[in-house]
Amino acid sequence: MPLYLVRHAHAGRRDAWVGPDGHRPLSDKGRRRADELGQELADLGIARILSSPLIRCVETMEPLAARLGLSVEHDDALREGAALAAGITLVEGLAREGTVAALCSHGDVIPELLAGLARRGARLDPDGACPKGSVWVLHVRDGEVVEADYAGLGPLPRG
Repeated sequence: MPLYLVRHAHAGRRDAWVGPDGHRPLSDKGRRRADELGQELADLGIARILSSPLIRCVETMEPLAARLGLSVEHDDALREGAALAAGITLVEGLAREGTVAALCSHGDVIPELLAGLARRGARLDPDGACPKGSVWVLHVRDGEVVEADYAGLGPLPRG
């Protein structure tokens, strides 16, 4: 069973945004990538969509949610600057639950979360990165994340 870990799509530069950073929306480029992600993830059996409550993450997941008729659940464990333990607890809980889910987070959270999963025994794709709009596939067996593969920005692997 997979979990799909997505970095939010392009939202423009922080220093060009006026207002709280949590309200910074996706750029046109980011909206196009969010639409692509919605198409790529739509037929993978996703039953839950969880996101950092920051608008750029929520907007990244909205096209997928619309395609699947699901809501985007806000979770502070995926928020920028969230404690690693909170993210690990969330992912491990989803793994035990056995529900295919997509999770959207940030460039500071995802690498830490992956490293934390590796310290717990998950095999990490050594070629992985974390650009905006990219996807990691977390493979779950017997309620545990055992492997994390970098799917990148291209088409997602099937099966």
